[in-house]
Amino acid sequence: QVQLVESGGGLVQAGGSLRLSCAASGITFSINAMFWYRQAPGKQRELVAAISTSSTTNYADSVKGRFTIYRDNAKNTVYLQMNSLKPEDTAVYYCNAKKVVGRTTEYWGQGTQVTVSS
Repeated sequence: QVQLVESGGGLVQAGGSLRLSCAASGITFSINAMFWYRQAPGKQRELVAAISTSSTTNYADSVKGRFTIYRDNAKNTVYLQMNSLKPEDTAVYYCNAKKVVGRTTEYWGQGTQVTVSS
């Protein structure tokens, strides 16, 4: 059974930091590209950050320079370090795993709430 379990969300003041974690089980973590998405109330889900199997990273323009995605294959975990948080970063953050080698698979976590107060 595949599970992606996010943790680390919470309430933080503007300018503060949070680190989200996503622990994966039931998949071969090292061959999955990993993604963090977020969805704010009334808005579509958007891609925040991505990390490939070779640890190449990409970020949405809105978070460049503030967020860092990284992975620990030994722990089957991907992280999102969020600094200089802004109220507009408030959203539910979702972890996503995609494997495109061989049979394509995609899995989602349940989400973790991040709230940034002004």
